[in-house]
Formats: sequence, structure tokens, C-alpha cells
Amino acid sequence: MQALLGTGVALVTPFKSNFSVDTEALTNIVNYAIENGIEYLVVMGTTAENATLSPQEKELVINTVIETNKGRLPLVLGVGGNNTSQIVEELKTRDFTDFQAILSVSPYYNKPTQEGIYQHFKAIAEASPLPVLLYNVPGRTSSNMLPSTVLRLANDFPNIIGIKEAAGDLAQAMKIIQYKPKDFMVISGDDMIALPVVLAGGAGVISVIGQGFPKEFSEMIRLGLNKKVEAAFEIQYKLAESIDMIFEQGNPAGIKEVFKALGMAENVVRLPLVSVDKSLSIRIHEFVKNFK
Repeated sequence: MQALLGTGVALVTPFKSNFSVDTEALTNIVNYAIENGIEYLVVMGTTAENATLSPQEKELVINTVIETNKGRLPLVLGVGGNNTSQIVEELKTRDFTDFQAILSVSPYYNKPTQEGIYQHFKAIAEASPLPVLLYNVPGRTSSNMLPSTVLRLANDFPNIIGIKEAAGDLAQAMKIIQYKPKDFMVISGDDMIALPVVLAGGAGVISVIGQGFPKEFSEMIRLGLNKKVEAAFEIQYKLAESIDMIFEQGNPAGIKEVFKALGMAENVVRLPLVSVDKSLSIRIHEFVKNFK
């Protein structure tokens, strides 16, 4: 699916100081991404704090993104969880008219076996009206979807078109790239190793920092896809400090502080998350101010 080549961003949900959804800030963030070279948008990922949003708020965020995007970029919707039957039900009843694919996280908390993970995604693939991107993020799920399981799913279900691989393990990503079906996409879910994954044969990234520095980050990935290694790494090293900083005290508190420094949104997160401390805030603002 060539539309999902390059840089996608996992959009934040900006909140006002009273913790309500800030649709104006979200509109500005979506336009900022689109106008600065991002290739597609991911709605309702982990970065959106979707675990703390009510069903009504989720629909508000989704509709705001759809209305702002106006069909300009492909949209991917996060539809995942650890209750397989509930996800299958949503896949059968939701209107996916404005979306090109779904992103579905490997089940968290339950800690299924590899066979359990396979059966979970089998049920999703069979129910989904859209192409499916798997999402492996062991740091959040407490279980690693092994390359053997990913490759089994990729070979068994043509509508499973790729994986957002966020184990932070370049060797694991390379193993999937080495043995995957030709059109199956390996998309980095880690900003720091996104460029090496692309150079190894990956299809791009679903990024957090990319929404804060969309022009530079998306250009870096395009350079990587075109094998312009030196120019790509020059951008990587300019951005590296910011990537470390935005994850230092948790996501999305870090990237929301970047948006605060850019004057685009308040840094308000919902409990159990808290905003970054003063020391990190100062460092992020300093980086944004001096970034060229």
C-alpha cells in the first residue's frame, strides 16, 4: 500500500487546562503536519491518550481529524485492545469510510502466547473491512510478537499489510524484513531507529517526534528511502536529542511540551500521566528555540 510509505504520525489529543479536548489545537496540529510533508496520519494510537478518552471524546477527535484533513492525506485508525470479541464487533459496526487502514496493537495485560496473538489477529483480519497494520510494542504490552508470528500472519492473511514494529530492536526488525512477503511493510515504531530500519528495507515510520518537527523528520525518512544516507543521518543527528527528551518522562507528555514550546497547544495530559517536570520543560523549550 504505497500510500503508507514514508512518515506517518501518531497524533496527540490536545487538552485545554480544564482537561476537555482542544479541537482548535488539534486542527492546527493536523494542518501543521500536512503542510510540512507528513505522508499519513494515525488517529487513536497510544499517543492520543485514547485509554483516557470517553467514547464521545474519541468520536470528537476522529471527526475533527477527518474534517480538518479533507481527504488530503491517508488516515489510519487505531482499533485494538485485549478483548478480541469487542474489537471484532467494532470492526463489523464502525463506519470506516474515511480511513485507508487500521492499526491494531498486540493484546496487552492478558499476556497471550504466540499462538494466542496469532489467533487474535486472525479474528481481526477475518472481520476487518480495511487492510490491517499489526502493532508490536512490548514495552506497553508485556509480550513481544516474535518475527515467526508476524511472518505467519503476513503469509496467511493478504489483508494484513504491514507491522508497526516498536520493540526497539533493529535485529528483530531486520529479521522480519529479510523473510517477509514482497509487499508486506515493516514500519518503524521507534523514532530513534526509524532511519536504520528504512535503510535496511523498511517502509517508513509511524512517529511521535514527526508531528513536532514534521518538515525535517519526513525529509529524513524520504532521504533514507532514496538511499541518500549521509544527508539523512545529518538530520537524524540534529533531531536525536529531541527524540531522547520527548520519551524521557513518558509519551505524550514530552511531545506535548514540544507543542507548548511551538505555541500550538497546552501541555495537559490526563491522569495517570503527568506533565514533564520543570528541568525537562526548560531543555525542550531551549531545543525548540535553537533548532534550525
